Amino acid sequence: MAKFFYRMQNVLVLKQKLEEQEKINYTIAANALNTEQQKLQELIVRRASYERQLSDMMHGLLDLKKIQRCRNSIDAMRSLIREQLINVQKAEKALEEARQRLDTVMKDRKTHEKLREHAFERFKEELKAAEIKEIDELTSYTHSVTEEED
Repeated sequence: MAKFFYRMQNVLVLKQKLEEQEKINYTIAANALNTEQQKLQELIVRRASYERQLSDMMHGLLDLKKIQRCRNSIDAMRSLIREQLINVQKAEKALEEARQRLDTVMKDRKTHEKLREHAFERFKEELKAAEIKEIDELTSYTHSVTEEED
């Protein structure tokens, strides 16, 4: 029995390894985005806390120094939130780029797998044709031997 050999197998293996690496890169980018979003959420919660504190300070006994510090904290949080929004956008862009690279590598791998499947189908057809030829030769030989004996 003949054994199937795909001459581009090493390329297919390389494409599979590249796809695995891009999957890892995509996961890293997704985790980075989640981290940045969590940081943003924490900053928003802190700002809301400062705003509640300011509101409480305005209703009770007025301490101008505390009120000013609280307002400064709110302004600082707004600035940090703007910076964090930029970081989130960068992480989203990095994730999108990683996704596009992964899609490209996956398409390449699938293409090579299809080529391998087509090569295997051709191999099976050639094997079947060779088997049919061998059966025909065997039948012809058997038929000619029986005619000679008669």
